[in-house]
Amino acid sequence: MERRVMDRAERQFEELLLYLKEARGFDFTGYKRSSLVRRVGRRMATLQIADYADYADHLQVHPDEFTALFNTILINVTSFFRDPEAWDSLRRTVLEPMVASKASGAPIRLWSAGCASGEEAYTLAMLLGEVLGPDELRQRVKIYATDVDEEQLDEARHATYDAAALKAVPPDLAAKYFEPAGQRYQFRPDLRRTVIFGRNDLVQDAPISRIDVLTCRNTLMYFTPETQARVLGRFHFALADTGTLFLGRAETLRHHSPLFLPTDVKHRIFRRLPRVGAGYPATSMTWQNAVRGDEPVGVEQMRNAALLASPVAQIVVTADGLVALSNQQAERLFGVSSRDVGRPFQDLDVSYRPVELRTYIEQALAERRTVHLKDVRHHSTYLEVQVTPLQEGDADPLGVALVFQDVTAARKLRDDLETANRELETAYEELQSTNEEMETTNEELQSTVEELETTNEELQSTNEELETTNEELQSTNDELQNANERLRRSSAELDGANAFLDAILSHLRAGIVVVDQSLQIRAWSRQAENLWGLRSDEAIGEHLLNLDIGLPVDRLRPLIRLALSGEAEPGEIRLDAVNRRGRQITVRVACSPMLDEGAAIGAILVMEE
Repeated sequence: MERRVMDRAERQFEELLLYLKEARGFDFTGYKRSSLVRRVGRRMATLQIADYADYADHLQVHPDEFTALFNTILINVTSFFRDPEAWDSLRRTVLEPMVASKASGAPIRLWSAGCASGEEAYTLAMLLGEVLGPDELRQRVKIYATDVDEEQLDEARHATYDAAALKAVPPDLAAKYFEPAGQRYQFRPDLRRTVIFGRNDLVQDAPISRIDVLTCRNTLMYFTPETQARVLGRFHFALADTGTLFLGRAETLRHHSPLFLPTDVKHRIFRRLPRVGAGYPATSMTWQNAVRGDEPVGVEQMRNAALLASPVAQIVVTADGLVALSNQQAERLFGVSSRDVGRPFQDLDVSYRPVELRTYIEQALAERRTVHLKDVRHHSTYLEVQVTPLQEGDADPLGVALVFQDVTAARKLRDDLETANRELETAYEELQSTNEEMETTNEELQSTVEELETTNEELQSTNEELETTNEELQSTNDELQNANERLRRSSAELDGANAFLDAILSHLRAGIVVVDQSLQIRAWSRQAENLWGLRSDEAIGEHLLNLDIGLPVDRLRPLIRLALSGEAEPGEIRLDAVNRRGRQITVRVACSPMLDEGAAIGAILVMEE
């Protein structure tokens, strides 16, 4: 069950990579799966998506997510003069000799592949500026800087960096090649034109040609070995005959020695080698017949004795297919002895076991050349069989000599050597893969640290904004407290004024009533309460003419209107009324206007029994 779930997740992940390739042209199928799974998983965890298929659906609905995903996958960790010793070696062993070997005024072409935000491309420009001088740098040098991340390329084209990025640049070079631009620093505009930025996918796009120096640092380590081989083939095509390849400290060339020769293994600097053809020149050998003189007596017997005693198994077969000779070693290996001389060779087991020899005998006789058979297995031994035609001059062959040489020990040594080489190669690849994984993890950690630093700066900025807001709120609170204090003092003064007014009104023998322009009662004195039996809280806010008291209030209307018109002199009227005790009384009512800056805002009624 667990295996099926893993297979399903792998299938969905491959479908996601295919979708990215078809939808946006980014082919990540050549990247190492472990790194890809880790980076995509990090983005999915941010969005709280657990399934690759769901994440593919999310990409279709939210196109902006492509940018965030690519920024996560393409770590883009770089800096000026990254690994200073390596750059110093590149200057001493490559750039200075290259400039010295070129003709005066000859163009110089460089390529920074996987340039990210451009720091390494501008590092190349500074080094060549020191070797050539600014004038020749502008006239002779073209630095092509490429990447697949358009956002990073836009940043690189602006050529502006903060103070933290310039810490890696030696102070004298920073002062010479950068100019202040607000809070940042800009690479000199007159030298900026030597660097040309453009998008290039190392896996899919054609390489730039006739390059003298190609830098591709800590980019190949993200690719699978097959993709690395393909990219390195493109680099070999891009470089000039004496071109140089400069890789990152986590990268090296394991299987590509026919393409590049290491000149500085420690700092990963390689020289391009010419491509070697697949064929090899044929060799010819001329055989000459030895001039035979008179043979000493007994030579024939010695030849036979030497053949019999030879440590190599030999059998001689005539052109008619009969056994002519065999030695002791042949008898030990195949059981062929002097008793078999004269017998047809095809009747012997050795003719077809361990290998079918009759076909090769016919071939050697027909073609008149030696036929070799390698790695023939015979029981626990390995043999190398040589079928050689025997002839004198241009005459027809007399027969063939079969020579069986025991190569078991050599075969074992070769197998042991191949096994050791494979184990060594496997161990080296595992070590290299581990080194690349560690470097990838290191860069991911560095990227994470930079993200954490950015988050910390954002939190610091948010904290400063909150602190500013807090101070503003504190200031507003102080102002509110001051306003509240003024209001409290005003309220106290108003309360005092009201108490003073009540004291005055309460000591007047006449009842006092104050109305506004709409005849709403605003003041009702205690004497008015005694006259009409209506408390002030019941009267204030009521319309004067709507009061049901013993006073005919309707007859007060003309008098009040006259006062509200601004008549300065108080009017007066006498009315028969009934007080709160029910006794008939005559009331004198005087009405005068209440003025504010010459305008009447109400009327004051004085009622006296």
